[in-house]
Amino acid sequence: MEPIIIRDATMADMPVLLQFEQGVISAERPFDVTLDDDPINYYDLEQLITASHIRLVVAQSGDEVIGSGYARIETAKPYSRHRRYAYLGFMFVKENWHGKGVNKMIIEALKEWTLEQGINEMRLEVYNENVSALKAYEKVGFVRYMIEMRMGI
Repeated sequence: MEPIIIRDATMADMPVLLQFEQGVISAERPFDVTLDDDPINYYDLEQLITASHIRLVVAQSGDEVIGSGYARIETAKPYSRHRRYAYLGFMFVKENWHGKGVNKMIIEALKEWTLEQGINEMRLEVYNENVSALKAYEKVGFVRYMIEMRMGI
């Protein structure tokens, strides 16, 4: 098995990133009754690759891109201790690579970049019923913070 590297995503990665996006949507669809019927998209992938306030990385083993994730700098609420934070999204690892530390490697790379930006707060969103994702994020140091609630009327 080739070693896993984390690198910045490029426009050449667009075909696999589009597949990953649909993988994220498929994984989240059972947890979210508000999602529209397919086809849908979550991300402006070109912006994720090119914007200076976002770092989109991919995990790669040999010639195979096996995972992705981004950190996007956000402005915090004016009453928060921190002025900015990094919001993590597009966290995806191919199923046959689950349990091999890929998610942790992606988060560590995004954490390093976040610290280089002078930011010491990272956040992400997880569906409450997505137990495996909750466990994966808690394993790398995230803690449950707030539950968003909704009601269809």
